Amino acid sequence: MTSREAVAAALSRARERTTVLTDSVDDGDLVAQHSPLMSPLVWDLAHIGNQEELWLVRDVGGRDAVRDDIDQLYDAFQHPRATRPSLPLLDPAQARDYVATVRDKTWDVLDHTRFDGRRLERDGFAFGMIAQHEQQHVETMLATHQLRAGARVLSAPPTPPPAPGSRPGEVVVPAGVFEMGTSTEPWALDNERPAHPVDVRAFAIETFPVTNARYREFIDDGGYERPELWTERGWRHRVDAGLEAPEFWTRDSGGAWWRRSFGTLAPVVADEPVVHVCWFEADAFARWAGKRLPTEAEWEKAARWDPRTGCSRRYPWGDDTPTAATANLGGTHLGPARVGAYPAGASASGAEQMIGDVWEWTSSGFDPYPGFEAFPYREYSEVFFGGDYRVLRGGSFGTDEVACRGTFRNWDHPIRRQIFAGFRLARDAGGTH
Repeated sequence: MTSREAVAAALSRARERTTVLTDSVDDGDLVAQHSPLMSPLVWDLAHIGNQEELWLVRDVGGRDAVRDDIDQLYDAFQHPRATRPSLPLLDPAQARDYVATVRDKTWDVLDHTRFDGRRLERDGFAFGMIAQHEQQHVETMLATHQLRAGARVLSAPPTPPPAPGSRPGEVVVPAGVFEMGTSTEPWALDNERPAHPVDVRAFAIETFPVTNARYREFIDDGGYERPELWTERGWRHRVDAGLEAPEFWTRDSGGAWWRRSFGTLAPVVADEPVVHVCWFEADAFARWAGKRLPTEAEWEKAARWDPRTGCSRRYPWGDDTPTAATANLGGTHLGPARVGAYPAGASASGAEQMIGDVWEWTSSGFDPYPGFEAFPYREYSEVFFGGDYRVLRGGSFGTDEVACRGTFRNWDHPIRRQIFAGFRLARDAGGTH
């Protein structure tokens, strides 16, 4: 049974991160659109409050509206990101006052809500959904900070070093059925449900995500000049977008690569996972390497399946929630850690850093599981099924633990690079059962 303390902690942790990302810049940066791919930070801030008001204050709490006059302004489906700066948005002071007022009412709703009532309230699901929603926008705002020009305004301690003896390689996952998805995780979202058996052929998957050093080899070998490595659509996008390296990479006159991260330019670290590559780049790299991207089912089996028990775990390392020793999450380090830094987070199959660091592109499109039921609204998942999307798994350094578990599914267009995405490779291993 979910406790009120756990709900309060999840909501508070999300709000602390929102506050850091919005208080670290001035009002001009809050209202500016730093990329047409992203909303102004002030839109994200008020949208976070509006969703909290709609679901927790009005629906769960049955309270009067705080600001029902702004619902349309902060409806993400009515206004594409590129057009949001032209809307009559709340200014920074108004947005901060609004989200604070909503949160005060949310605390009162939490005090008076039973967690054993209707489905929306059972195990505190509505509160968990809103905590996840805010943390997803926190990661989006973090991506906006990465796109923002100007001096660095965020700081974080360095990531831990790799464990002694860490070496890249691959692990083989035997053929067989495993349980994919969940029917028991209390705050799992609708696209993660229901749990269902999936029969997966034997495959090998790399121990770590692809590193910057390996990606440089792809560049140096003419990976961006060889159309045979790319799908027809991917090559067309590479040419039209002028892709020559991961986003935020630049090469100096001596041939060395540098990467801009949150306002700081630094040399590319060889053994960090490559980040800010689109699906087309990941797919081309895989073809160059003689391998492929894993399917979503393969990724989840490698992350969750325990051959000793025949069961699927919540996380690669087991059922315990993430710690600083098992995964790089929550914006703690503001970047991916070098491969081998989290041996305690290894899956039973032996794959490491499958949670945190970088979202990992898979080869799969975003489709519903057998028996899918939209809940509590169609627009979270159902309207995206079958579209031009590829599934990403595992979360990134900017993802909070509340929005990252072994079953969590993310999705985006194959051209997107502003997200904190990398990839790892897989191959067929033969063998049937």
